Amino acid sequence: MDYPQILSPIYSFLHCKTPDKWLDEARLSENLPLLLTDHLVCELKAAQTAMFLVRKYVAGKDGAQALLDWLKPYEAFAFREGEVPDFALLNKQINKSVMPKTDDPWGLKLIDSMVLLMKEELHHFWQVWEAMQRRNIPYVKITASRYAKGMLKEVRTHEPLTLIDKLICGAYIEARSCERFAALAPYLDDDLRTFYLSLLRSEARHYQDYLTLAQQVADDDISDRVRFFGEVEALLITTPDDEFRFHSGVPVSHLSGFQSFHKPVL
Repeated sequence: MDYPQILSPIYSFLHCKTPDKWLDEARLSENLPLLLTDHLVCELKAAQTAMFLVRKYVAGKDGAQALLDWLKPYEAFAFREGEVPDFALLNKQINKSVMPKTDDPWGLKLIDSMVLLMKEELHHFWQVWEAMQRRNIPYVKITASRYAKGMLKEVRTHEPLTLIDKLICGAYIEARSCERFAALAPYLDDDLRTFYLSLLRSEARHYQDYLTLAQQVADDDISDRVRFFGEVEALLITTPDDEFRFHSGVPVSHLSGFQSFHKPVL
């Protein structure tokens, strides 16, 4: 895989790289359970975001219900309301066959991009879960980081500006994930390093898809708005953060894995 070719546009898009202090925390073996758990949840959230966009802006009643059904087993697992499903079988059920037919180029692009994104992110969810199982790491519910909330609170409240801003936020979240996978990979064991590097190409494509969709739906050039969210995102990444998560900022103190979390539900 040509990592420089994949990462070069990512580095140009983001306004900062991951701080060394975050990497120092992330490379600690005692924090691996927390890191993988948050990564698992992030994959589900990425799929939920894609589902929301298709349901709200394109899908009809049947398509909207199909999207909800695709995600239900994953959400039930994440919220500890169901058994561990057959993730491999579930992933095969995700396709565009029930999505509405449209001649609108933007609608077609949204369906193509977001359904594929959902399928890939849920496959990654399964892969992270397998990595946790191989390391005897139980799934424990954890609190969300400030990262996505910090960007979404800047989203404008009337359409189509709301949609444009959410798509730009999606681009930054995917780009940051790609950058962090690459930054963290050298400090992981061989198995996880190979897995994280295998994610770079899809994450880079996801960020570009979000950005393309944002520009296509806008009447004007979105460069200023992209720059604005780049500054917001960089501030969240480079300022002190009380919680250590996959997208968190600079750790304010040494954290020790799951000591402050709820007891695992087995």
